[in-house]
Amino acid sequence: MPPIHESTVQLANFDNKSWDRGRSRLIEFAWLFLSSLFISSSIPGSLHRKLILQAFGAEIGRGVVIKPRTQIKFPWRLSIGAHSWIGEGVWIDNLAQVEIGSNACISQDAYLCTGSHDWSSRTFDLIVKPIVVGDAAWVAARATVGPGVTIGEGAVLGLGATASRDLQPWKVYFGNPAVASKLRTLRG
Repeated sequence: MPPIHESTVQLANFDNKSWDRGRSRLIEFAWLFLSSLFISSSIPGSLHRKLILQAFGAEIGRGVVIKPRTQIKFPWRLSIGAHSWIGEGVWIDNLAQVEIGSNACISQDAYLCTGSHDWSSRTFDLIVKPIVVGDAAWVAARATVGPGVTIGEGAVLGLGATASRDLQPWKVYFGNPAVASKLRTLRG
């Protein structure tokens, strides 16, 4: 094995002790246990998901639909506005706050990621930034939203697209990285 040079990443020295998990390890364990049984399970229905999430500190608006197999890292760092939909297999990896507006849709297998690492640091330091999904926005199936991104009101992040920068209101984005392709207009 080659020698480790000073310029080499040294993951053995990684330290995220300054990052606050937001709750005690006991609460986190209880969340992980109940989440595996009732939130990320295939059991149909939203009511039990909303009640458990709220019991652990999530703010959930009226009429929210949360489908099976949803994964949420920390419910105490989640707020979802009224009448929004969270599709099957959505992963909300919220090391920082995730705020989803009203009438927003996060479709199947979408990934919202608030954490990353400082790739220029030898110790690969943790970086966390919040995500905001505006009212009436749509994150389509298998799309990815990166740390610190704000998806503007009514914006659409298309199928499999990746948002690593803010998306402007009422525009439709496709690709990796996501690029605006047209304005979103509503009929009727």
